[in-house]
Parts: sequence; structure tokens; C-alpha cells
Amino acid sequence: MKDFRHESVGMLVAEQPLRAAVFDRYGIDFCCGGKQTLEAACVKALIDPHTVLTDIKESDANAVVDTNTKIWLDATLTELADHIQQTHHAYLKVELPRLQELADKVARVHGVKEPRLVQVAAIFSAMRQEIEQHTAKEDVVLFPFIRKLDQGTGIPKAPFGTVANPVRCMESEHNDAGEALMQLRELTDQYTAPEQACTSWRALLGGLAHLDQDLRIHIHKENTILFPKAIEAEGALALR
Repeated sequence: MKDFRHESVGMLVAEQPLRAAVFDRYGIDFCCGGKQTLEAACVKALIDPHTVLTDIKESDANAVVDTNTKIWLDATLTELADHIQQTHHAYLKVELPRLQELADKVARVHGVKEPRLVQVAAIFSAMRQEIEQHTAKEDVVLFPFIRKLDQGTGIPKAPFGTVANPVRCMESEHNDAGEALMQLRELTDQYTAPEQACTSWRALLGGLAHLDQDLRIHIHKENTILFPKAIEAEGALALR
């Protein structure tokens, strides 16, 4: 088996998406923290790298061909940008308002007895606002520029200079979203519903858990695959 200890955790997931489940099991961040090596991530999490490597080996051995699991490393910039917009951005446009309504309702009804729910609603509201602004910038400015890069006819004119500039901004905002998710996990005991939770409360926690998973995969695809490939493509065009 290849020694993955010095490979980034983000690239390990890009090479085989099913490895994300292994990293989730050990609490290893493969989206915002995707640039760290596996060894560094294990040291940070106080985990023996050999334990994680064994689980990766087992995961890879048990992996079956799944036509719905695409290796996005092989995609063009346009294909990946289209996929992110049509899958992840479209999901957020529907789910963020729905979860906001649930969070506000649950905080209003149960917040007096469970103040953490008021915090959940407030953190979610701030995160939602930033995510909506973030995806709008990608949809209107960054992704169209990346698609033009993919045409290979030259570096498009842009108000932001090199593509690395908006990428840094997007990655910083990804980190903000990652921090908000960490706070939501802590406040909800990893999205675990207490016995007294009503149907809306349980629906909120289930929705937040799914949002957490989807957003981390979304960020991973941008940070580890789309953005580095865009920077590389622009660099190649500059050398022509």
C-alpha cells in the first residue's frame, strides 16, 4: 500500500471520495483543513497514523464501483464549476431558508428552557448570510472567470487581478463556515436530539447534520480541486 502519511488529507479524499467517511470517524478535517498532511492531521488529533492508514486500506479494499461517485480530479474546470453550482449551490438555496425557519421556530418555542437553541439560531443566521453572499460571488464573478480560463484562449480580463486573489477570499470564508459548523456541532451534541425534543427540533438537527456533511464535501471540492486547478490553468496561460 502506498504510504499516505505525507499526502494531504484533501487530496486523499479527492482520489477516493469514500475515504471521507474514515476521516469523519476520527474527526479529521478534510475540507478547510484539507491542505494538512495525514501525519500532521493525526498528530493534531492525537491519533496513531497507522490506525487511520489501516482503516483507509480497509475502506479502499471494500470500495465498490459506484456510478454516482465521480472522481472530480478528472473533471474539467467547467464540469466541476457546473457541478458545484447545480448540486451544492442549488441545495443551499433551498435548504438554508428552510433550516432558518426551523431554527427560529425551535429557539422561540424551546429557547427559554434550552438557551443553546437560541445560540444555534443566531450562529446559523450569521452563517447563512455569509454563505449566501459567498455563493453569489462565486456564481456571478469567480466561476464565470474560471470557465473562461478553461477555454484556454488566454487570461480573461478581471477586476481582481490574478485568480489567486478571490480564491484566498473564498478560502477564508470557507474557514468561517467551518468554524460555525464546529460551534453548531458542540451546541447540539453532534446533532443529537434529547428525549424531550419535538418533531421540529428533531427535523432541525437532522437538517443541520445533512447540511454539515454536504457543506464539507462542497468546500473540499473547491479548496482541494477547483481552486488549485484554476490557479494552475491561469499560470499555464501566462507562460504562453
